[in-house]
Amino acid sequence: MKLFTMEGNRQRLDGGAMFGNAPRPLWSRWCPPDQRNRIDLAARALLVEEPGGRRLLFEAGIGAFLEPPLADRYGVQGEGHSLISNLHRLDIGPEEIDIVVLSHLHFDHAGGVLTPWREGGTPGLCFPSASYVVGERAWSRALAPHMRDRASFIPYLPSLLEATGRLEIVRGERSELLGDSYSLRTSDGHTPGMLLTRIHGPHDSVQVLGDLAPGIPWLHLPITMGYDRSPELLVDEKETLFKEALDDGRWLFFTHDPGHALCRLDRDDRDRYVARDILEGTGPEGLTI
Repeated sequence: MKLFTMEGNRQRLDGGAMFGNAPRPLWSRWCPPDQRNRIDLAARALLVEEPGGRRLLFEAGIGAFLEPPLADRYGVQGEGHSLISNLHRLDIGPEEIDIVVLSHLHFDHAGGVLTPWREGGTPGLCFPSASYVVGERAWSRALAPHMRDRASFIPYLPSLLEATGRLEIVRGERSELLGDSYSLRTSDGHTPGMLLTRIHGPHDSVQVLGDLAPGIPWLHLPITMGYDRSPELLVDEKETLFKEALDDGRWLFFTHDPGHALCRLDRDDRDRYVARDILEGTGPEGLTI
Protein backbone atom coordinates (compact mmCIF):
# COMPACT_ATOMS: atom_id res chain seq x y z
CA MET A 1 0.00 0.00 0.00
CA LYS A 2 1.42 3.39 -0.98
CA LEU A 3 0.31 6.72 0.51
CA PHE A 4 0.77 10.27 -0.76
CA THR A 5 0.02 13.47 1.15
CA MET A 6 -1.82 15.87 -1.13
CA GLU A 7 -1.77 19.61 -0.55
CA GLY A 8 -5.06 21.37 -1.21
CA ASN A 9 -5.94 25.05 -1.06
CA ARG A 10 -4.59 26.54 2.14
CA GLN A 11 -6.37 28.84 4.59
CA ARG A 12 -5.62 31.64 6.99
CA LEU A 13 -7.93 31.59 10.02
CA ASP A 14 -8.05 33.52 13.29
CA GLY A 15 -5.39 32.14 15.63
CA GLY A 16 -7.50 32.67 18.75
CA ALA A 17 -10.33 30.60 17.26
CA MET A 18 -7.91 27.83 16.33
CA PHE A 19 -6.47 27.64 19.85
CA GLY A 20 -9.56 28.06 22.01
CA ASN A 21 -8.68 29.25 25.51
CA ALA A 22 -4.89 29.15 24.99
CA PRO A 23 -3.47 32.69 25.30
CA ARG A 24 -1.96 34.42 22.29
CA PRO A 25 1.58 34.64 23.82
CA LEU A 26 1.55 30.82 23.88
CA TRP A 27 0.02 29.89 20.51
CA SER A 28 1.78 32.67 18.60
CA ARG A 29 5.09 30.93 19.35
CA TRP A 30 3.82 27.86 17.52
CA CYS A 31 1.91 29.61 14.72
CA PRO A 32 2.91 33.25 14.15
CA PRO A 33 -0.14 35.33 13.13
CA ASP A 34 -0.35 37.91 10.36
CA GLN A 35 -1.56 41.50 10.81
CA ARG A 36 -5.17 40.28 10.83
CA ASN A 37 -4.42 37.79 13.65
CA ARG A 38 -4.73 34.86 11.20
CA ILE A 39 -2.48 31.81 11.08
CA ASP A 40 -1.46 29.70 8.10
CA LEU A 41 -3.23 26.34 7.81
CA ALA A 42 -3.03 23.49 5.33
CA ALA A 43 -6.14 21.71 4.06
CA ARG A 44 -4.60 18.49 2.79
CA ALA A 45 -5.82 15.05 1.80
CA LEU A 46 -4.24 11.62 1.93
CA LEU A 47 -4.17 9.52 -1.23
CA VAL A 48 -3.94 5.75 -0.86
CA GLU A 49 -2.99 3.50 -3.77
CA GLU A 50 -3.77 -0.14 -3.06
CA PRO A 51 -1.82 -3.00 -4.65
CA GLY A 52 -4.85 -3.88 -6.76
CA GLY A 53 -4.93 -0.39 -8.26
CA ARG A 54 -7.80 1.13 -6.27
CA ARG A 55 -7.26 4.79 -5.33
CA LEU A 56 -8.78 6.33 -2.22
CA LEU A 57 -8.78 9.89 -0.88
CA PHE A 58 -9.09 10.55 2.84
CA GLU A 59 -10.33 14.12 3.30
CA ALA A 60 -10.59 16.53 0.38
CA GLY A 61 -9.52 19.89 1.77
CA ILE A 62 -11.39 23.13 1.27
CA GLY A 63 -11.14 23.27 -2.51
CA ALA A 64 -12.23 26.29 -4.53
CA PHE A 65 -16.04 26.13 -4.32
CA LEU A 66 -16.54 29.35 -2.33
CA GLU A 67 -17.54 32.51 -4.14
CA PRO A 68 -14.86 35.24 -3.89
CA PRO A 69 -16.24 37.22 -0.90
CA LEU A 70 -16.54 34.04 1.21
CA ALA A 71 -13.18 32.75 0.03
CA ASP A 72 -11.68 36.01 1.28
CA ARG A 73 -13.58 35.80 4.59
CA TYR A 74 -12.22 32.30 5.25
CA GLY A 75 -8.72 33.13 4.03
CA VAL A 76 -8.64 30.61 1.17
CA GLN A 77 -5.27 30.64 -0.57
CA GLY A 78 -4.18 29.34 -3.97
CA GLU A 79 -5.34 29.60 -7.55
CA GLY A 80 -7.90 27.12 -8.81
CA HIS A 81 -8.47 23.71 -7.20
CA SER A 82 -5.06 22.85 -5.72
CA LEU A 83 -5.91 19.24 -4.83
CA ILE A 84 -6.88 18.43 -8.43
CA SER A 85 -3.73 20.16 -9.69
CA ASN A 86 -1.57 18.11 -7.33
CA LEU A 87 -3.28 14.87 -8.38
CA HIS A 88 -2.45 15.76 -11.99
CA ARG A 89 1.21 16.07 -10.98
CA LEU A 90 1.05 12.36 -10.17
CA ASP A 91 -0.67 11.73 -13.52
CA ILE A 92 -3.96 11.02 -11.77
CA GLY A 93 -7.18 12.54 -13.03
CA PRO A 94 -10.17 13.15 -10.75
CA GLU A 95 -12.08 10.44 -12.63
CA GLU A 96 -9.49 7.90 -11.39
CA ILE A 97 -10.40 8.34 -7.70
CA ASP A 98 -12.47 5.35 -6.60
CA ILE A 99 -13.46 6.27 -3.02
CA VAL A 100 -13.48 9.49 -1.00
CA VAL A 101 -13.65 9.12 2.79
CA LEU A 102 -14.72 12.24 4.69
CA SER A 103 -14.17 12.43 8.44
CA HIS A 104 -16.98 14.98 8.64
CA LEU A 105 -18.72 17.42 6.31
CA HIS A 106 -17.30 20.76 7.47
CA PHE A 107 -16.38 22.71 4.35
CA ASP A 108 -12.63 22.74 5.04
CA HIS A 109 -12.59 18.92 4.87
CA ALA A 110 -15.31 18.27 2.28
CA GLY A 111 -15.31 21.34 0.02
CA GLY A 112 -12.62 19.78 -2.15
CA VAL A 113 -15.10 17.27 -3.60
CA LEU A 114 -16.88 20.19 -5.32
CA THR A 115 -16.07 21.79 -8.64
CA PRO A 116 -14.58 25.31 -8.48
CA TRP A 117 -16.92 28.29 -8.19
CA ARG A 118 -17.76 30.19 -11.34
CA GLU A 119 -20.21 33.02 -11.92
CA GLY A 120 -23.63 31.57 -12.72
CA GLY A 121 -22.34 28.01 -12.48
CA THR A 122 -24.11 25.05 -10.87
CA PRO A 123 -22.21 23.23 -8.09
CA GLY A 124 -21.15 19.69 -8.93
CA LEU A 125 -18.84 16.93 -7.76
CA CYS A 126 -15.36 16.84 -9.26
CA PHE A 127 -14.73 13.09 -8.70
CA PRO A 128 -17.27 11.67 -11.17
CA SER A 129 -16.62 7.96 -10.55
CA ALA A 130 -16.02 8.01 -6.80
CA SER A 131 -18.00 6.38 -4.04
CA TYR A 132 -18.22 8.30 -0.76
CA VAL A 133 -17.92 7.13 2.84
CA VAL A 134 -19.29 9.23 5.73
CA GLY A 135 -20.11 8.35 9.34
CA GLU A 136 -23.79 8.11 10.28
CA ARG A 137 -23.81 10.77 13.00
CA ALA A 138 -21.56 13.10 11.00
CA TRP A 139 -24.07 12.77 8.17
CA SER A 140 -26.98 13.52 10.49
CA ARG A 141 -25.21 16.61 11.80
CA ALA A 142 -24.71 17.91 8.27
CA LEU A 143 -28.42 17.46 7.54
CA ALA A 144 -29.49 19.28 10.73
CA PRO A 145 -26.62 21.38 12.10
CA HIS A 146 -26.83 23.34 15.32
CA MET A 147 -26.90 27.11 14.92
CA ARG A 148 -23.41 27.23 16.48
CA ASP A 149 -21.81 25.34 13.58
CA ARG A 150 -24.30 25.82 10.74
CA ALA A 151 -21.85 28.03 8.84
CA SER A 152 -19.34 25.16 8.75
CA PHE A 153 -21.54 23.04 6.46
CA ILE A 154 -22.32 23.21 2.73
CA PRO A 155 -26.14 23.03 2.52
CA TYR A 156 -26.34 21.41 -0.92
CA LEU A 157 -23.49 18.89 -0.48
CA PRO A 158 -25.52 16.02 1.09
CA SER A 159 -27.98 15.96 -1.80
CA LEU A 160 -25.13 15.87 -4.33
CA LEU A 161 -23.53 12.94 -2.52
CA GLU A 162 -26.83 11.06 -2.26
CA ALA A 163 -27.57 11.61 -5.94
CA THR A 164 -24.48 9.63 -6.95
CA GLY A 165 -26.06 6.41 -5.63
CA ARG A 166 -22.57 5.60 -4.35
CA LEU A 167 -22.78 6.86 -0.76
CA GLU A 168 -22.05 4.57 2.18
CA ILE A 169 -23.16 5.87 5.57
CA VAL A 170 -21.11 3.92 8.11
CA ARG A 171 -22.76 2.74 11.32
CA GLY A 172 -19.96 0.74 12.95
CA GLU A 173 -16.22 0.12 13.01
CA ARG A 174 -16.04 -1.27 9.48
CA SER A 175 -16.95 -0.04 6.02
CA GLU A 176 -18.16 -2.50 3.40
CA LEU A 177 -16.68 -0.30 0.68
CA LEU A 178 -13.29 0.05 2.32
CA GLY A 179 -12.82 -3.52 3.49
CA ASP A 180 -10.63 -5.13 6.11
CA SER A 181 -7.52 -2.95 5.62
CA TYR A 182 -9.33 -0.03 7.25
CA SER A 183 -10.66 0.27 10.79
CA LEU A 184 -12.95 3.06 11.95
CA ARG A 185 -13.72 4.88 15.17
CA THR A 186 -15.79 7.95 15.92
CA SER A 187 -15.04 11.09 17.90
CA ASP A 188 -17.59 13.57 19.24
CA GLY A 189 -15.46 16.32 20.77
CA HIS A 190 -15.07 18.39 17.61
CA THR A 191 -18.37 17.48 15.95
CA PRO A 192 -20.74 14.54 16.50
CA GLY A 193 -19.67 11.31 14.83
CA MET A 194 -16.41 12.46 13.24
CA LEU A 195 -15.07 9.38 11.44
CA LEU A 196 -11.40 8.57 12.11
CA THR A 197 -9.91 5.92 9.83
CA ARG A 198 -6.84 3.81 10.51
CA ILE A 199 -5.19 2.49 7.35
CA HIS A 200 -3.49 -0.87 7.87
CA GLY A 201 -0.63 -1.98 5.66
CA PRO A 202 1.31 -5.23 6.07
CA HIS A 203 4.19 -3.41 7.79
CA ASP A 204 2.79 -0.19 9.26
CA SER A 205 -0.38 1.85 9.71
CA VAL A 206 -1.56 5.46 9.45
CA GLN A 207 -4.22 7.12 11.58
CA VAL A 208 -6.26 9.91 9.97
CA LEU A 209 -6.94 12.44 12.73
CA GLY A 210 -9.53 14.71 11.12
CA ASP A 211 -9.93 17.62 13.54
CA LEU A 212 -9.10 15.60 16.65
CA ALA A 213 -5.66 17.20 16.39
CA PRO A 214 -5.34 19.57 13.41
CA GLY A 215 -1.54 19.68 13.68
CA ILE A 216 1.46 19.19 15.93
CA PRO A 217 0.67 22.00 18.45
CA TRP A 218 -2.64 20.29 19.25
CA LEU A 219 -0.84 17.10 20.34
CA HIS A 220 -0.52 18.83 23.73
CA LEU A 221 -3.64 17.42 25.36
CA PRO A 222 -5.16 20.62 26.85
CA ILE A 223 -4.93 22.50 23.54
CA THR A 224 -8.26 22.56 21.70
CA MET A 225 -10.00 24.79 19.17
CA GLY A 226 -12.74 27.32 19.71
CA TYR A 227 -14.59 25.42 16.98
CA ASP A 228 -14.74 22.24 19.06
CA ARG A 229 -18.22 21.26 20.25
CA SER A 230 -17.03 19.70 23.52
CA PRO A 231 -13.42 20.56 24.37
CA GLU A 232 -13.22 18.44 27.54
CA LEU A 233 -14.51 15.38 25.69
CA LEU A 234 -12.04 16.08 22.88
CA VAL A 235 -9.15 16.06 25.37
CA ASP A 236 -10.29 12.66 26.69
CA GLU A 237 -10.60 11.30 23.15
CA LYS A 238 -7.12 12.52 22.25
CA GLU A 239 -5.65 10.91 25.34
CA THR A 240 -7.23 7.53 24.52
CA LEU A 241 -6.10 7.52 20.89
CA PHE A 242 -2.63 8.89 21.63
CA LYS A 243 -1.95 6.16 24.20
CA GLU A 244 -2.75 3.58 21.55
CA ALA A 245 -0.63 5.35 18.93
CA LEU A 246 2.33 5.59 21.26
CA ASP A 247 2.10 1.88 22.08
CA ASP A 248 1.86 0.63 18.50
CA GLY A 249 3.92 3.31 16.71
CA ARG A 250 1.34 4.17 14.04
CA TRP A 251 1.79 7.27 11.89
CA LEU A 252 -0.56 10.22 12.53
CA PHE A 253 -1.82 12.21 9.53
CA PHE A 254 -2.54 15.93 9.99
CA THR A 255 -5.01 17.77 7.77
CA HIS A 256 -4.21 21.32 8.87
CA ASP A 257 -0.60 21.51 10.10
CA PRO A 258 0.96 24.13 7.80
CA GLY A 259 4.38 22.49 7.57
CA HIS A 260 4.09 18.86 8.63
CA ALA A 261 1.83 16.10 7.36
CA LEU A 262 2.83 13.00 9.33
CA CYS A 263 4.54 12.01 12.55
CA ARG A 264 4.77 9.31 15.17
CA LEU A 265 4.36 9.97 18.89
CA ASP A 266 6.75 10.09 21.80
CA ARG A 267 6.71 11.57 25.32
CA ASP A 268 9.01 14.31 26.59
CA ASP A 269 10.62 14.59 30.02
CA ARG A 270 7.40 16.15 31.37
CA ASP A 271 5.37 13.17 30.08
CA ARG A 272 3.65 15.25 27.39
CA TYR A 273 2.93 13.87 23.94
CA VAL A 274 5.36 15.17 21.32
CA ALA A 275 6.01 14.44 17.67
CA ARG A 276 8.89 12.33 16.38
CA ASP A 277 9.82 11.12 12.89
CA ILE A 278 8.14 14.22 11.50
CA LEU A 279 7.51 14.29 7.75
CA GLU A 280 6.73 17.48 5.85
CA GLY A 281 4.98 15.25 3.32
CA THR A 282 5.51 11.99 1.50
CA GLY A 283 6.88 13.53 -1.68
CA PRO A 284 6.23 12.05 -5.13
CA GLU A 285 7.71 8.71 -4.09
CA GLY A 286 5.03 8.17 -1.45
CA LEU A 287 5.12 6.30 1.86
CA THR A 288 4.90 2.51 1.74
CA ILE A 289 3.20 0.78 4.68
